[in-house]
Amino acid sequence: MTKPQTSISLFQSLIPVVILVAILGFNVYVFGDNALSGSNQFALLLGGAVAAIIGFTKKISFEKMLGNVASNIETTSGAILILLFVGALSGTWLISGIIPAMIYYGLEILSPSIFLPACVVICSIISVATGSSWTTTATVGIALIAIGGSLGFSLGMVAGAVISGAYFGDKLSPMSDTTNLAPAMAGTDLFTHIKYMLFTTVPSIVITIILFTIIGLMQSSKGNVDVSQMQEAITTTFDINGWLFLVPALVIFLIVRKTEPLIALFVGTMGGALLALVFQPDIVVKISGEGQMSFVAAYKGIINAISGPAGIDTSNAELVDLFKSKGMAGMLNTIWLILCAMTFGGFMEAIGALDKISSSLLKAAKSVFGLFASTVASCLALNLTASDQYLAIVVPGKMFKNAFKEKGLAPENLSRTLEDSGTVTSVLVPWNTCGAYQSNVLGVDTMAYIPYAFFNIISPFMTLFFAMFSLKIRMILDKK
Repeated sequence: MTKPQTSISLFQSLIPVVILVAILGFNVYVFGDNALSGSNQFALLLGGAVAAIIGFTKKISFEKMLGNVASNIETTSGAILILLFVGALSGTWLISGIIPAMIYYGLEILSPSIFLPACVVICSIISVATGSSWTTTATVGIALIAIGGSLGFSLGMVAGAVISGAYFGDKLSPMSDTTNLAPAMAGTDLFTHIKYMLFTTVPSIVITIILFTIIGLMQSSKGNVDVSQMQEAITTTFDINGWLFLVPALVIFLIVRKTEPLIALFVGTMGGALLALVFQPDIVVKISGEGQMSFVAAYKGIINAISGPAGIDTSNAELVDLFKSKGMAGMLNTIWLILCAMTFGGFMEAIGALDKISSSLLKAAKSVFGLFASTVASCLALNLTASDQYLAIVVPGKMFKNAFKEKGLAPENLSRTLEDSGTVTSVLVPWNTCGAYQSNVLGVDTMAYIPYAFFNIISPFMTLFFAMFSLKIRMILDKK
């Protein structure tokens, strides 16, 4: 790491951060949900430019600063490759019928007597399968809202259950962009991050399901739940059978056996491609754009799904958006964000700003719990001010990385905290892109579902609980 020739003050260190947050907030005001299509990425570059100007005043050469940026970007090469393979895997798992099969069997557990906890479980299954809370709520979530309303349930309750399940997968699925972004910022690998998140995520979702079960038992519903049309649309479009679960089971086995993430994702991608050719040849032909099955059609269909985007029409309009995959192309915005974030972080490190901020935080947060609490507070503050969950992961991730290292804490502690407090709380802020989107899609006011978004509320408190009692706090010396 490049060391500045002249010490930098805390005030100077915070200038790029304050300017960055201001620009990010303005971007959300101007561009809304499209802020991540380039304006926020450029804001990070502008923040880096401000840091570079400060660096010039401290007699730090531009070459040294660029060298630091290059080193920073180099550390994310593995994460970028994983993101690309996650996109590829989502494409083959869609056209093979793996994701539709998960949705089909998830709908099987829907019952009026346990409607609310069933909503949580169904949305959890689908969000883990798709890696997207937005897709989950925009498809099955809308259907569950309609069903819940017809049964006499409060729409706020149903929306809270839907969002709780949707963000479970957004936080935990290896196909989720935030699940890949957090370890990339903290400096750990994807599957170590997921494994470590289970310690706080599983108790949070279990408590959520228990709470909704109790609430459900206290409610009086009317009518019956009919998801037969949705299931019929799935079986009409796809050949749904138990063999489709062989590939997910194989990927889980490889993960448990601590296989390299890229290898596990590659096997999952190719396994999905093989199942697509065996069980869904008609869909492969449609994706290819060819008239009939041939070697060229099979190749084009698989590659189109891997590279993306690809969509599959069904007889049920509610499933159209769910049966779309962006493939590797869908990951490019996140990769773009990572590269720009690492550029910003590289300049900040080169001028000594991150070290100064970290050392100041370490003085303020004298205990390990204080550091965790500071991280949670920063993620919440970014969700409130920058109004975007990605930036609530990126900025605190870069700011606190050195502070966690100074305390001897393994990076998965930071990545888990970023997800527990950055990813899931974004939907609780009405003017955050996530809060605005979910409220609009579900047709339920943010303030109406907030009291029932139990998983999202519990998660940051759960990570603080583990920190307070030193539960599953992994130290660098503990790593083998």
